[in-house]
Amino acid sequence: MAQILIILGVLFILFNLVCFVVSQQTIAIVERFGRFTKLAHPGLNFKIPFIDNIAGFVNLKIRELTLLVETKTLDNVFVKLVVSVQYKAIEDKCFDAFYKLENHTAQIQSFVFDAIRAKVPAILLDDVFSKKDEIAVDVKRELHDTMIDFGYEIIKTLVTDIQPDEHVKNAMNEINTAQRLRMAATQKAEAEKIMRVKQAEAESESNILHGIGIAGQRKAIIDGLGRSVEELQKNTPELRSEKIMQMIMLIQYFDMMRDIGGNSKSNAVFLSHLPGNISELAKQLQEIIPTTSKEV
Repeated sequence: MAQILIILGVLFILFNLVCFVVSQQTIAIVERFGRFTKLAHPGLNFKIPFIDNIAGFVNLKIRELTLLVETKTLDNVFVKLVVSVQYKAIEDKCFDAFYKLENHTAQIQSFVFDAIRAKVPAILLDDVFSKKDEIAVDVKRELHDTMIDFGYEIIKTLVTDIQPDEHVKNAMNEINTAQRLRMAATQKAEAEKIMRVKQAEAESESNILHGIGIAGQRKAIIDGLGRSVEELQKNTPELRSEKIMQMIMLIQYFDMMRDIGGNSKSNAVFLSHLPGNISELAKQLQEIIPTTSKEV
């Protein structure tokens, strides 16, 4: 029983020395006496014990590197950009990816910093937000052309966040608020202007209609008075037209006094209103009416 256990232990040790397993999406780098020998792909692989050595592994999965880059814009405003770089090692260039770069993440970071600080200082702060995709494309182009020689492919470059200085953000918010308040005030003034114009038009039309109504009312009154004078002259030929007019005006006078007395809210200026003054008022009207008719 002990011999079996010893044999199994020796076989296990030999298996570990001769065989090794590589995980999926991983490439193993095999060296012989410190010199590159072969690439070991996923699955079970073999090596010569004590001669071959696994120097390391190359990860073929897509990885993401997030960087915070601080630079300034064309209008001398310092801004921080959050840049995400998605990349992976090229399977056919695992030798370059493993041996050419000591620290590939530091290399990618250096190229991103260089590309951002060459592009953003030529753009105004307001344009940085609208041109973030253009900035990302330029960074990817420069990274891809460089890193492809080192065995890495740049899948995507994204500018995920733009962070101006806090004071600058507050100033931008205040400017935006002022612009919106000005627009709101302009819209309110336009609305009030339209309301006033419409109100003026309505008042104008109302006054026109009111004037037409008053004119019609006065014409009707004059026509009625004319007919009354004609009837009185027919029935009482001995009365002159002046007397008839005085009598009609006296009737109108008493009607007016009745209307004023019946309305508690009326505003009236009282002149001398004795009945004896009616003849004098009628005389003045008779003198004015012919004169006005001639002038017209």
